Amino acid sequence: MVVVPRQRCCFTLLWRAGSCVSMRAVRTSVCSASGFPLEDGGGRSSVRVRFAPSPTGFLHLGGLRTALYNYLFAKKHRGTFILRMEDTDQSRLVSGAAESIEDMLEWAGIPPDESPRKGGDFGPYLQSQRLEKYRQAAETLVHTGNAYYCFCSPQRLDLLKKEALRSRQNPRYDNRCRHLHSDQVAEKLASGQPRVVRFRLQEGVEPFEDMVFGWNRHDVAAFEGDPVIIKADGFPTYHLANVVDDHHMQISHVLRGSEWLISTSKHLLMYKAFGWKPPAFAHLPLLLNKDGSKLSKRQGDIFIEYYVKKGSLPEALLDLITNCGSGFADNRPGRQLNELISHFDASRLMTHSAMLDLDKLPEFNRIHLLQRINSKEKCEFLVKDLQDLIRQAYGTETQEGGVLESGYIRRILHLRKGHITCLKDLVTPDYTYLWVRPSVPREQLENVCAESQAIAALTMEMIRKHSKELSMEWLNMELKELPKKLKVVQYSTVMKALRLALSGLQQGPSVAEMMVSLGPIEICHRLQRVLEC
Repeated sequence: MVVVPRQRCCFTLLWRAGSCVSMRAVRTSVCSASGFPLEDGGGRSSVRVRFAPSPTGFLHLGGLRTALYNYLFAKKHRGTFILRMEDTDQSRLVSGAAESIEDMLEWAGIPPDESPRKGGDFGPYLQSQRLEKYRQAAETLVHTGNAYYCFCSPQRLDLLKKEALRSRQNPRYDNRCRHLHSDQVAEKLASGQPRVVRFRLQEGVEPFEDMVFGWNRHDVAAFEGDPVIIKADGFPTYHLANVVDDHHMQISHVLRGSEWLISTSKHLLMYKAFGWKPPAFAHLPLLLNKDGSKLSKRQGDIFIEYYVKKGSLPEALLDLITNCGSGFADNRPGRQLNELISHFDASRLMTHSAMLDLDKLPEFNRIHLLQRINSKEKCEFLVKDLQDLIRQAYGTETQEGGVLESGYIRRILHLRKGHITCLKDLVTPDYTYLWVRPSVPREQLENVCAESQAIAALTMEMIRKHSKELSMEWLNMELKELPKKLKVVQYSTVMKALRLALSGLQQGPSVAEMMVSLGPIEICHRLQRVLEC
């Protein structure tokens, strides 16, 4: 096997898959080698995956994508999707973030099967409630000689870091306490000296086969000092906690961001030290902005709550996230979650970063909103949502005559489907006429057409005689006849006058559509006001 050196990175890439065929081979061999086939001997799924965010912030697009790929992989193989909160960094916890993360997963339609909220057989699912497990695991490593107590002060560690930077070297711990005699350790422990526990890194790590990046090896002992696994406050670091939890929760496959790729060799050394079989690993490439820049938490539009408040549909967001990445043969817009599950193919996950073009989200939202409107069951939910939006936007300003009735709102949705990108569009000023009767001064009407009242009278007569035939086709035909009856007015002027009288607007949907939307009774009510002004 050819060794391909990687520069500007401290791990060696031994092989990279370049085709879908080779990636399938990677997935098959990794599942087999890890001891976690996709099914057990009885045909039942043995797949257990986890999304393990840190509640030091709220769920963002990158986190949602990681959760989504874990969810898709689990459901594709009839497995279990777990949410675990890695809240061991107590100093950086954000109040309400843990609850919000689970809320956002449920909003997105990818709820966990086991979680802090739902519970499960492998809980607790908050790392801060599993401290005894980590303490016992660390003691086991110390007892077997795979870890040791470190008594170096923060001041000494800071001096080591500054000296390394001054020498233009990578800062690393010098493993000083690794060489303490057992009597020295006992004395320091007896005196209550502050301490941490460090894992003893071994040289000559074995390569591992990643489901996405192929064969990798990171010689951690050559580039890093022994890492802390239990901090002075008794809380574990990520390196210990994720290994212990993944083992005890029987995680079969770890799908996580590619930033953890170079740490995997370190984690595999821990699995070896414990005598545990590791899961299969798949490191997902970065999700970038469309200009190639890294997603930043400083961006207001990176957090999922922003899209909830904006009125985006969850299926549109999931569709866009998967559309810009790999893992699918078909990336057409409009895919529902069940299609994403059935079409997801881990062998198609590629190493290149995914460019997320959020400018496309309105179009994706338009497509998925159209699909919801066309679904009788889903449309009923839209009706209720729009009723709430109308109440919030207009309150008591709404006209009498049943604008909040389901039938009326359903008619509006079907007439405007394909034209709006978001349900909230229907409560913008362009559509206020649907819910609030406009007040149009007589002078404004006469500026458009001096024959406005005559147009209103003729239109009312037409509507009253043929109200049962109020269709777009019939109206378009009848409206074309109005200028002929008036003789001196052009068709375009008639339409401008009618649009202004019915909506208070000078542009918008066709006059025929406005009329079908409003219905014959409301049309006549608004035109009567023209005659009376």
